[in-house]
Amino acid sequence: MTDKFPIEQVIQTLKDDLPTLFEKDISYDIYTQNIYFQDPVNKFKYKFNYRIIFWTLRFHAKLFFTQIAFDVHEVYQAAEDTIIAKWTVRGVLRVPWQAKIFFNGYSTYKLNANNLIYEHIDTWDRKPGEILRQFVQKGDK
Repeated sequence: MTDKFPIEQVIQTLKDDLPTLFEKDISYDIYTQNIYFQDPVNKFKYKFNYRIIFWTLRFHAKLFFTQIAFDVHEVYQAAEDTIIAKWTVRGVLRVPWQAKIFFNGYSTYKLNANNLIYEHIDTWDRKPGEILRQFVQKGDK
């Protein structure tokens, strides 16, 4: 694509897509083919793999949770080539003791000259092991 995306459109697409990422697919028009993604447990490159991670999130959300939400608190331009999205994941695990999952994080999106996202780095407020430990706690904690 040679046309430059307006940054407002990229921000609006993120605002529209992120809250429902556990329910339906996102729009991939705002990402480059060689998008790089990293979070505390995954690291990969290319749009095909990026699509798979979102499919996997939806699949596991339906399989393992009775309730799951991705609450977006804000999405804003932090620098000329950077967008930040602050969010919370919360849910109830599909187990008899109704364990709850809850963690905060933020996504840093880097933009190329055409305002397409070429890098997406997620930062969580706790380690993956701490999040997994929530699965064995009773839901009232």
